[in-house]
Amino acid sequence: MFWKRLASSAVLVVLALIFLIWGGAALGILCTVLSLIAFHELTKACHVAENKEAGALIAAGDAGIVLFGAAMLLTKNMLWGMGALVLMFLACMFVYVFRFPKYHADQVMTVFFCAFYPGVLFSFLYLTRELTWGVYLVWLIFISSWICDTCAYLTGMAIGRHKLAPVLSPKKSIEGSIGGVAGSALVGALFAWIFLLPLTNQPETVWAVALISAAGAVISQVGDLAVSRQQMVEIAKALSQNARVLIMDEPTSALTSKEIDELFKIIHQLKEDGIGIIYIS
Repeated sequence: MFWKRLASSAVLVVLALIFLIWGGAALGILCTVLSLIAFHELTKACHVAENKEAGALIAAGDAGIVLFGAAMLLTKNMLWGMGALVLMFLACMFVYVFRFPKYHADQVMTVFFCAFYPGVLFSFLYLTRELTWGVYLVWLIFISSWICDTCAYLTGMAIGRHKLAPVLSPKKSIEGSIGGVAGSALVGALFAWIFLLPLTNQPETVWAVALISAAGAVISQVGDLAVSRQQMVEIAKALSQNARVLIMDEPTSALTSKEIDELFKIIHQLKEDGIGIIYIS
């Protein structure tokens, strides 16, 4: 698992180096493409894309992401981006109203969120890169996420003893979480000392970047509870209500291989605790 994660991280770092150093329109277009891919994955995870009749809503989401990406690429002004998001929301509402009762309100809002979430967040890669010193500042995003994830994984393997969220993510430990935040802060400080301090000549820059990296690491760990974790969340909700029987309908459809392994460990533990499970594959 470690070597597989290391290899995949190396490939991502190389690709990130190419596009982030290059910047410009290439990075903006890449962020839009990644947003479209993430949008379709999220709609699948939320079981919206499974409905063959949801094509009009999905098309509205696609158009909104492309329009938002174009606004960011051409203007770099979030005000124009907000206009694109409003148009996307109106398009979803038009579909809802004129195709009523074909679609439900929850489907409309789910599609809007699934487009808004990756579309806006990926755009910050491009917008940050386009700032003064953006070629350096953009790497703080990855220090807060990749470095945190790697340090949390290694710390958890080495000294992890206390579970952070036993039901939701059995492998995460409190020690690993602290190690991830500390690792991001240290790498952020080192990065600032090497690249940013010569530009600013202000020692406070190192401390500021360390703090930003640590805060970003905390946010990235919370963000790890994404849509792909919703199966775990539903299990936790059921257990909190003292459920004795769980019915799982294709629970692995939106999970990664790592998360599938965690899910089956949870299922095994639940069986040992005497909870009945009906698993539909």
